[in-house]
Amino acid sequence: MRIGLLSDSHGDAKITRKAVELLAANGAELFIHCGDLCSDAVIAELAGYNARFVFGNCDDVGPATRKYVKSLDLPWPDGPFTTEIAGKRIGVCHGHESEYRKLLHDTSLDYLFHGHSHIMADTRGGHPRVINPGALYRAEIHSAVVLDLKTDVATFFDVDRGTAIAAPRRKH
Repeated sequence: MRIGLLSDSHGDAKITRKAVELLAANGAELFIHCGDLCSDAVIAELAGYNARFVFGNCDDVGPATRKYVKSLDLPWPDGPFTTEIAGKRIGVCHGHESEYRKLLHDTSLDYLFHGHSHIMADTRGGHPRVINPGALYRAEIHSAVVLDLKTDVATFFDVDRGTAIAAPRRKH
């Protein structure tokens, strides 16, 4: 199973579409947006795909947004979540919530995906492995990630150029 990770679109549907298409072209079967979608147009770019998302600190989560998400048949994110995919335990949050620290120290997780900082990162050396796909807005490089859960390989992409890039690796 390959997961496409993206974050921090901040209302830019065009770059979000480009990211989703790039991730799909590189084998992503499931898409997870780590928050700060900031518009219905960005949410619409996830519709029609096997997609999940969380809201960030810049998202409007009012009744109109709830109605729109429901109309697209996407699951409503009630906050950070944990799930199991292809035998891997995964936590997803934006990164500004108090739950972020809890997930960061949850040794039952294999992966923690988050956004918020606009800084791409792949942090290994402890449990969980922490991946921030970077940002599609206000970032030097608009980036997204394909993570192959079978091989444990994360490939970061420069969305504007459509090319794979080296990701900064950190240790816990």
